[in-house]
Parts: sequence; structure tokens; C-alpha cells
Amino acid sequence: MKPELTIYLAAPRGFCAGVDRAIKVVEMALEKWGAPVFVRHEIVHNRYVVDGLRDKGAVFVESLADCPDDRPVVFSAHGVAKSVPAAAEKRNMLYVDATCPLVSKVHMEAERHHRDGLQMIMIGHKGHPETIGTMGQLPEGAVLLVETIEDVAQVQPDDPARIAFITQTTLSVDDAADIIAALKTRFPVIIGPRKEDICYATTNRQAAVREIAPKIDALLVIGAPNSSNSRRLVEVGEKSGCAYAQLVERATNIDWRALSGAHAIGITAGASAPEILIEEVLDAFRERYRLQVEIVETATENISFKVPRILREPA
Repeated sequence: MKPELTIYLAAPRGFCAGVDRAIKVVEMALEKWGAPVFVRHEIVHNRYVVDGLRDKGAVFVESLADCPDDRPVVFSAHGVAKSVPAAAEKRNMLYVDATCPLVSKVHMEAERHHRDGLQMIMIGHKGHPETIGTMGQLPEGAVLLVETIEDVAQVQPDDPARIAFITQTTLSVDDAADIIAALKTRFPVIIGPRKEDICYATTNRQAAVREIAPKIDALLVIGAPNSSNSRRLVEVGEKSGCAYAQLVERATNIDWRALSGAHAIGITAGASAPEILIEEVLDAFRERYRLQVEIVETATENISFKVPRILREPA
């Protein structure tokens, strides 16, 4: 007889509006111009999504140099440095920018502060495409990167009285708050964003994990290893008291031995993980347990973003 297990399914989970829009951009580009459509960097950080689009005719590359002049190119949801569209225009390429509008908001913020003569401090993860894209909106040296509270103590702005800060949209809400507090302590006049940079989807998914953490023996986060927001969900679970918190790409990645003896398990998914992968994981549990699934909803999301105008116009 199968053992009993309660699964607490976090809501919201999975796709956010920016990811949904980015995937639509690639699909509509393929419909409008046919295959191949080139995509600079993974459109979103999820292998299942990327493989599905590749099957439809998308070609994923890491550099504009790998794209021919005569085929459309899509820039990923994470955003790109200003030099990228400039290089595309120089080659007379047809390009579509799928940058999440909430990332674009941070880009515009950085530019506004730069015009006002302020140096930017960005809280983000070094090497992440969103951080590279955001820092690349301004000239070299105009944005200083901090990743930790320790970095705040070391950072040396040109004029401590003329600085502002921005953040990557997919950070841990709690970690970012601690770093912001350290910045404000060291630089009391630092200017922050009018509206928080960490996006609604990141905030909501982390809040749902905090809500289910006291009820569960283990947490599974469905998402890709290169997905910043998915990895932050694991960290939030650990900090909220989950004895076991694991990132899994697919049901085949679940470590069943680590879950043996658990009576309650929490499941959530990063903002780039499709619902089909959540269902796949639930089906894998149903094969092994008599399941009771409880949805724990902490917020309702009804945001959607329009695709770029070039895709809405007739060919």
C-alpha cells in the first residue's frame, strides 16, 4: 500500500508575465518570418522551454556574431547592453527586443540617474545576463556592482554624495533588503528606486515559499540551475526552516531517497518553469504516494504585457 503524503503547492508559481511574453515573441517571430529565427542567449532560463522553441525553428546563440544579417534575431527576456542593438542596427539586422518590461524599467531608472549626474550602484549577481545588460546601459565605470553586504564596505564611488542604487529583478527579497540597509548606513544620501526593482513575480513566489515552509519536511523548486529566481526560492526555503530544499529541473531529477519518511512536501516553480513540468512532478509523486494536494495561495497575479509592435503589425 502506498504511503500517504501531503503536498503543499505554492501559488503563485511558474510562469510570470515577462516570461510568457518572451516566449510569445519567439513563437510570433517564427509565425511571421518563418524559421530560422535567431535568439541571442536562452530566451528564458529553462531547458524544456528552450528545447521546445528549438524544435519549432529557433536557433539559440550567445553572440550577435553568430547570427546572419538576413534573419531576424530576438534579444532574451533578461535584457542586453546598449551595444547589442547598436551592433544589430549597424548590420541592418531585423531584431525584436523581448526584454521584460520590468527589467526595462530598471534600465530607464539607471539612465535617468546618470543624466542627473549620479553614479549607480547595482545590487546583482556578477555574470548574470540581466546584470550584464543593465550595467551595459551606461558607459564603463558608471555602474558599480555589489553582490553582498561585504561588497558594500569595499565599494568606492567617485562622489559618495552623488550616488543612487538599482537592483537585479530576481534577487532574494530579504538579502536585497539587508544590502540596501547597509548601503543606506554607509551612504545616507543614496537615492533608491521610486518603486522597488525586485519584480512582483519574484516577491510573490518567495512569499508563498515562506508561507508553506513551517508546514513541510522538504521543499522542491522546479526550475533550471541557471535560473536566478529559482535558486533564490531554494535559499528562501532554507532560511525559512526547510530541512531539505532542492532545485529540480524535471521529475527525473528528484532524489526519492532524500524524501523518504517525509509526510509533507512543498512544491513551487521558478518564473521560467512551465506548468507542464509541475504536473509531471505531481504525477511522479502520485505513482509513489496516496496524495493529498493543498494549494497555498498568497497572491493573485493578473498582469500581462503586450508583445512589441513589430510583431502585431501585418507582415
